[in-house]
Amino acid sequence: MLTGLSGAGRTAFASDLEDLGWFVIDRLPPDLMVKVADLARGPGSSLDRVAFALRSDTVDGETLAGIVELRSLVEGLRIVFLDCSTEVLVQRYESSRRPHPLGGGAGLADTIEAERALMEPVRSAADLIIDTSELNVHELRDKVTGLYGRTHDRPLRLAVTSFGFKHGAPRDADLVLDCRFLPNPHWVDELRPLSGLDAPVSRHVLESDLAQGFLERLDGLLVLLLPAFVAEGRSYLTLAFGCTGGRHRSVAIAEAVAGSLREQGRDPLVTHRDLDR
Repeated sequence: MLTGLSGAGRTAFASDLEDLGWFVIDRLPPDLMVKVADLARGPGSSLDRVAFALRSDTVDGETLAGIVELRSLVEGLRIVFLDCSTEVLVQRYESSRRPHPLGGGAGLADTIEAERALMEPVRSAADLIIDTSELNVHELRDKVTGLYGRTHDRPLRLAVTSFGFKHGAPRDADLVLDCRFLPNPHWVDELRPLSGLDAPVSRHVLESDLAQGFLERLDGLLVLLLPAFVAEGRSYLTLAFGCTGGRHRSVAIAEAVAGSLREQGRDPLVTHRDLDR
């Protein structure tokens, strides 16, 4: 169960749990928390990691009673409370210009202190209290991963796409590589009607020394970069390969790179944006 002061990082913590494969439910009434916990523990359930996230405006005596009941039903239930200094919370709210959920006529600092008093019974029942006053979002993510992650919980999802520069480069690509320096099958009459998915075109593009050198160096670059992207917290990466029309060279290269990634144990999503244009 995840709760804490508003602005202390509950939403970021919950998102990090979801990235690790947790099923996170926000602001669920206490009686439903117990029912969901029963379902998650029941036969045939695939929900082996469930977290309930509570905001301060959903905490009352009934919630505390629900927590007590959950503790009696769920072995290993842990309550995580995110704390933060009032000074830092004030800075966060002022920089984001978002209203405090308990905001009223009182000043921001007074509202935060009122919430702190309201949440004290839950804080006292917590198994783990994390002070986020000096944590940025990356440090909080690392803490969540260290506490609740499993090996390979943050796989880097890869997308490999081909495209034609004359149709514009894809806006969502993280790495764009120009393949127009490679031998162009368009100028070979028998290859022109074919695409980079056809073996004759693929051989024409890939068997050149230039293509082999390019792929070899690209493999080395990806071996270096992909773990670095994972360490930075990236969960999705798009590699885009372009040629003039997006039908021959870029398609063949994209397929070759995807094949190399599969040999490394990865499962890239492959698309050819302009293949049929």
